[in-house]
Order: sequence, then structure tokens, then C-alpha cells
Amino acid sequence: MVTKLHYSSDEVFNIVPVTSKLFVMALVKDNILLQLVRGTLGKQLTIYERNGQIIMAKKRGPSKNKPTKKQLEARYKMTIAAAYAKAILKDPELKAYYKSLAGPGQNAYNMAVKDAYKSPEIQNIRLEEETVVVTAKDEFRIAEVDVRVHDAAGAMLERGKAVLGRNGVDWYYKAGRLPSGGKVVIVAVDLPGNETLRELKLE
Repeated sequence: MVTKLHYSSDEVFNIVPVTSKLFVMALVKDNILLQLVRGTLGKQLTIYERNGQIIMAKKRGPSKNKPTKKQLEARYKMTIAAAYAKAILKDPELKAYYKSLAGPGQNAYNMAVKDAYKSPEIQNIRLEEETVVVTAKDEFRIAEVDVRVHDAAGAMLERGKAVLGRNGVDWYYKAGRLPSGGKVVIVAVDLPGNETLRELKLE
């Protein structure tokens, strides 16, 4: 629900409730003074710009609770994701790719951070005679699928890159041989370099 509060003939604030608690975000329009202001006012309000819109929000104070291990891991992942986004956007082609996926209120940086934060998913591995077929998905794009064949003793017999099929989901790798008792190791990699590993035992 969006409520418009008219303070004067040239000021309009769109007030958007974010949570059940008292937290208000306002989109500022046609206010000459606030067009020039950025940062924190009186330790109470924060004014910033995103995608050409000026946003005014209540300043959030630091949490008094000690972060959990899961929260610390999430913060670390976000730090790495942000660093990736800053670096990758120097590539015009990748910047254009991420920008093409951005929705309202988003930009290429937001999309790059989101991509770097989450690893790809290997949904299935199956064998079609001597061909290894890997079903892998990512919210953005799988960069490559690496296939390694090991014998029963654990020695790697061969390694190569799978080829993406026409459906855009299945990857195909033609193995020289698939020894009984061995295993196939699959590593899916996305654009930011996140890796997901999965194994299939050979019978």
C-alpha cells in the first residue's frame, strides 16, 4: 500500500511500509532542497539516490546482538559478491548482460552481486551409454561444466569440458570409458566463478 502525503504544492512523499515495525521509506519528488542533500541527518534520517530517485529512510542503528556463525558467513559472502560486482562491471559486455536482467529499481551492479552470492545447482547426472549428461541450472548463467572420470582406486583417467545442449540446461560429455567401481565428478561453474561439485558412482 502506498500513501501520498502532500506537504505543500510542490512536495510529494510516497510512504511505503516495509515491515510491521515503524520503518518508513519515502520517495522524494519535486523538492529543490532535498535534491542537493545526501547522507544522514541528525542520526535519524538517511537520504540517498538510487536509479535517479531520491529516497529518504529512517536510519537503522547497529544491532546489539552478537552475529551468529550463519550471519557471519552471509556477510563474508556478500563482501565477496560486492567485490566481484565492482570488478566485473569493468567488462562492458558483462555489464550489458547484467543490466539487461535488471528490473525496476535495479541496476547491473545489483544483478552482479546477486549472481555472485549464489552458486549454481547440479540437478541431475545420468549416463547415456558412454556419454555423461549433466543437468545444471543457475539463476543467471552457467559458464562451464567440468567432467572428471576416476577409476576404482581414485586415479583420474580423463577430464574435459561438457558441451551445452540445445535445451540450454543439459550438458554433454563423451567419455573414453566409464570404469566399473569408479566415479564421475562434475563441477559446475557460474560467471562469478562459484563452483558446485557433485559425484556419480559407477557400477
